[in-house]
Amino acid sequence: MDLNGLSAIGSLGQAAQSQQTIAGNFDAFLNLLTTQLQNQNPLEPLDTNEFTAQLVQFSSVEQSIQANKNLEQLVALSLTTAFNNAVGYIGKTVGAAGSVTQLANGVATWNYSIPADSPETTITIRDAAGATVFTETKAIGAGDGAYTWDGRLENGTQAPDGAYSIEFAASDTEGNAVTVTTDIEGVVESIDMTGVEPVLTVNGSQINLSSVKTIKS
Repeated sequence: MDLNGLSAIGSLGQAAQSQQTIAGNFDAFLNLLTTQLQNQNPLEPLDTNEFTAQLVQFSSVEQSIQANKNLEQLVALSLTTAFNNAVGYIGKTVGAAGSVTQLANGVATWNYSIPADSPETTITIRDAAGATVFTETKAIGAGDGAYTWDGRLENGTQAPDGAYSIEFAASDTEGNAVTVTTDIEGVVESIDMTGVEPVLTVNGSQINLSSVKTIKS
């Protein structure tokens, strides 16, 4: 399934709105044309060329309405297909861009990617309320890696299981700030299909289907 194709689903509402606008213009044009014919001067009837041009416009607007209807049907079909495919994600392990994962049995893991070596990287972990529960500074080499937290709080006690987020503050060897991207991995627990795009619940976090990068059985 092409995950990037889900961005087209959002055009469903736009298509419906455009159809209403065109339909309103179509009705206004039809009323104007009818009124013009009813009130034309019998001694100076509507010019044939002008009348033909107006009929062409009439036909063009009608075709636009039909095209919008067809577009709406295609987008609705795409939406249905995306939702049906999304059901198959339940119970599978997915990887997606994100910073929130679950601490379970004293282990929480985040995948990260950094474009350059960072001799001093400050790693901050926060709980679901946004409060800092753990920080450390360490060197991180360029490339992809994984960071695992054992759930130990700064006071030495064990953090309860739950959702925690991570943040990297990194600088290269010359002191320039370096952006670290983070991914999370977990089992899809449920899917919310009330919006224009399916939203997966992974590790207690909400993830748009279009942000999924990997899928494992």
